[in-house]
Amino acid sequence: MSQLTHKRYCDEIVLRTDALRAAVADGDLDATVPTCPEWTLRELAVHVGGAHRWIGEIVRTRATEELPEDRVADFTPGGDDPAELDAWLAQGAAQTAGALREAGPDLPVWSWSWDHSAGFWARRAAIETVVHQADAALAAKVPYAMAPDLAADTIDEWLDIVAFSASSGDDPEAAELRGAGRSIHLHATDAPGAEWLIEFGEDGFTWRRAHDRATVALRGPLTDLMLVFNRRLSPDSDRVEVLGDAELLDFWLARSSFG
Repeated sequence: MSQLTHKRYCDEIVLRTDALRAAVADGDLDATVPTCPEWTLRELAVHVGGAHRWIGEIVRTRATEELPEDRVADFTPGGDDPAELDAWLAQGAAQTAGALREAGPDLPVWSWSWDHSAGFWARRAAIETVVHQADAALAAKVPYAMAPDLAADTIDEWLDIVAFSASSGDDPEAAELRGAGRSIHLHATDAPGAEWLIEFGEDGFTWRRAHDRATVALRGPLTDLMLVFNRRLSPDSDRVEVLGDAELLDFWLARSSFG
């Protein structure tokens, strides 16, 4: 499936942030986030807002190398007032989306990835917010749902990132995702065509959109597949079904993370 449009990613940065803000407003800012236990809900919100501003500054300044956080204006909110935090989140998302819209997808800028363009950062910012919106919803105990095309693109992007991490040599755990003859199939039960096949080889893994038999299959609603794949929902949940070698799925989940 093709990526979404640059405009759509820019729009989703704002829309997903609005949804995250609503979850934060309904939650206890000092509560621990179950899926990110090193953070409180307030710290999660500050992480998201800071990431938005960092990305926006990379794009606005046409950065050609990594940008230190201390060069990003208003990287953290000025105080602890919940209303101030909410306004800071909204402002950061709007400013970053605006910078990305003005830049367009093809503007060359620094990134840590295989893709050195503003388009990469638009997608990354939108999908980062998709996942952290789920964290905020879980912490605030409010419902979470995602548009099918955006949930599917979240899985696509994550597979691209893990493949890059494994091949670059910068992530020893991702580099362990190998072993010929094994495979993982993801099958969304509520979205036609939302299926993925991950095939392991001696030198790593490849992935494609396909329906095929595999060593282990993960089946369930698309949003739940996305949450499992991003380690926001346990594969033991009754919302999904694991068929075959569950240890292989656990092997993948334990080794497919940033850093």
